Amino acid sequence: MSEHGIRDFHRAKTKAAERLGILETQALPRNQEIEQALRERQRLFLADSQPQSLQQRREAAVEAMRFLAAFEPRLVGAVLEGSADEHSAVCLHVFSDDPDAVALFLHDHGVPAETQTRRLRVTRIDQAEYPVLLFAADGLPFDLTVLPRNALRQAPLDRIDEKPMRRASLAAVEALLSGDDDGDPLERMLTNASQRR
Repeated sequence: MSEHGIRDFHRAKTKAAERLGILETQALPRNQEIEQALRERQRLFLADSQPQSLQQRREAAVEAMRFLAAFEPRLVGAVLEGSADEHSAVCLHVFSDDPDAVALFLHDHGVPAETQTRRLRVTRIDQAEYPVLLFAADGLPFDLTVLPRNALRQAPLDRIDEKPMRRASLAAVEALLSGDDDGDPLERMLTNASQRR
């Protein structure tokens, strides 16, 4: 995941298991264990470059969120959590009851985007597919998941811990970038954001 930029935990585990000749899926690590190992690797081997990659992506997220303001974007994933590296896309949830509206908006502004779909867990049992728009700007990859407006109230479940995904509004990301909070600014920012959601 770190060396090749694979972000899908299942795909990464399957590829690693094949390479090592492991057939028993029970022997594979949990997503949370992988995430902890990735953070430890960054701390040990990327302490000089990772903070710059993270800062660059958070600044790009702010610009993209301003650009996409009509769709009430929320930052999610590695850029929000602080584990982004040179392979990480800026991942945003955008909200529209017309799934084609975001693609049309990008097209009208000259932003070519590739369209895919993504399956997200909405409850521990139920999953749903959502459109995803992928594009690059200023050399950075962007990943927009288009959700219906009512999904602003309840985030899909995180693939690591199966709790609602942590998401941040533009104001929260700007506060995170300014770094003028005391204590853990990410935790306080997300707590405040969830109270306003």
